[in-house]
Amino acid sequence: MTADDPRNERTRLRLHVQQQPQDFIAWVMLSDAELDHGDADAGRRAAERALDLRPRHPEALARLGRSHWLSGRHVQAAQALSDAAAQAPQHPGIALWLGHALEDAGEAEAAAQAYEHAYRLVPGEPVFAAHLLNWRRKLCDWRDLDLLSAQVRRAVRDGSGVVEPFAFLSEDATAEEQLACARQRAHALASVIRPLPPAPRSPEDAPLRLGFLSNGFGAHPTGLLTVAFFEALQAQGMVAHLFALTPDDGSPIRQRLAAATQVHDVAGQPHARIAQAIRDQRIDVLYDLRGWGGGGTPEVLAMRPAPVQVNWLAYPGTSGAPWIDYVLADRFALPDGLVPSYSETVAWLPDAFQPSDTRRAVDTPPSRAECGLPDGGVVYACFNNSYKLNPRSMARMFDVLAQVDGSVLWLLSGPGRADDRLRTAAQARGVDPVRLVFMRKLPHAEYLARYRHVDLFLDTHPYNAHTTASDALWAGCPVLTCPGTTFAARVAGSLNHHLGLHDMNVADDTAFVATAVRLGHDAAARGDLRTRLRNAIADSPLFDMPRFADGFIDVARRMADRHRKGLPPASLD
Repeated sequence: MTADDPRNERTRLRLHVQQQPQDFIAWVMLSDAELDHGDADAGRRAAERALDLRPRHPEALARLGRSHWLSGRHVQAAQALSDAAAQAPQHPGIALWLGHALEDAGEAEAAAQAYEHAYRLVPGEPVFAAHLLNWRRKLCDWRDLDLLSAQVRRAVRDGSGVVEPFAFLSEDATAEEQLACARQRAHALASVIRPLPPAPRSPEDAPLRLGFLSNGFGAHPTGLLTVAFFEALQAQGMVAHLFALTPDDGSPIRQRLAAATQVHDVAGQPHARIAQAIRDQRIDVLYDLRGWGGGGTPEVLAMRPAPVQVNWLAYPGTSGAPWIDYVLADRFALPDGLVPSYSETVAWLPDAFQPSDTRRAVDTPPSRAECGLPDGGVVYACFNNSYKLNPRSMARMFDVLAQVDGSVLWLLSGPGRADDRLRTAAQARGVDPVRLVFMRKLPHAEYLARYRHVDLFLDTHPYNAHTTASDALWAGCPVLTCPGTTFAARVAGSLNHHLGLHDMNVADDTAFVATAVRLGHDAAARGDLRTRLRNAIADSPLFDMPRFADGFIDVARRMADRHRKGLPPASLD
């Protein structure tokens, strides 16, 4: 590497500020470099030194805000970035970071205003368009969605802007577009990351060591899905090493995870330290359980801490990253036709790709009245996050309500004024807004119990219910879905497929509405469907975690064996 390689920039800046401690710009640049390496404390110290030299300078305040944000101090981050934005109102980057901080501080509508301000300053820049689009989806603010989406998709196709791949999954894009988006993001990251030296190859007869990296090892969808699987691994004598990017949340899920695995708390550590911690454990196969989703550390994976690295579970698409060798999937969620749109080699599990917590107890819920539901009538539900409730998905739900008298639609309450906007959308479709019932976020056991009142779960498109679909099915609530052409659009369909409920996977929106209406009018058919689901839960492999663990270990061994023999990744089935 040359002396001006960007990966040497942090070291150069550290030396420079030692020699020139009055150089304000150098302190700001050093703060940026430290934050880019995941070192929030070092970034904060550099920003504070810059502020000592130029009090309340917007560029230094912005870095101070970023350091607070990276440390999880979202209110302090929002305050620092608000101060910076007030002094530099024409700075789109500061407005964008202010949006991030306000979002995480729970100031949903203010975040939207910040994202919109950033976009208005540079309307031709796809990064700002993508953030505005993503947040408007979360707020169910559908103004200009088609225009913004077209701009973002055009940028991805043209390679004219780096867009966050997780947000892009909500667009009605092709798998090829998703690959292009992910590759562009991965390329930008690879240009500034220095990999670790290659690890020595393990002997072919060495014990298999599995590692899992995530910010979700607690009361989080990832923890909820994986805890019983890790318990099944432990029962088979396999030690799973969890590298937890977030602190212990004290939840029962985290306690179960800690009892079943070896948890390494790497929360808040710089990327290089996390990568070295993984390397020190001599992990053979490392599973990335976050991917491009928020709160992950793709920088750590880009350093290549493990010889075999796998995209699994939390990010339902291709990583587009050269440092990810395999994607773990099943034949329904990722059929052969999707394989060319994946940068990874595909390893198919023998059954569904998604594990599940089979120790979840489904309690008796409060009464319908206490839940805000009417005493009678069919209850449809969709407890997906608000960003999945796009105009197409909601239109077909409204069509169902319009054709089933007395029915209601039970939704998870969204951020800001999202609920009010959905009520307005219902009114515009001729549906009385009072037929929309909203549930605030609840502890998982309380939320799960409420499925006892639900007759049918109505899925979304193009981003399906994933953990939410697993919850509904386990609680005995059938899920109606319309499988699409991308992984994110086929997860609920995969779960139905592996339960043998093929008739709940319908071909198009017309069939979706017709099926939901037919079931709404036929109580006997609904009862028969619930009986079939109950029998499938008992008999199918979907909720059999020892069987899941068997298939998982077999695939992991074959991945590791190929590497130990000096062979490249190959499709595994």
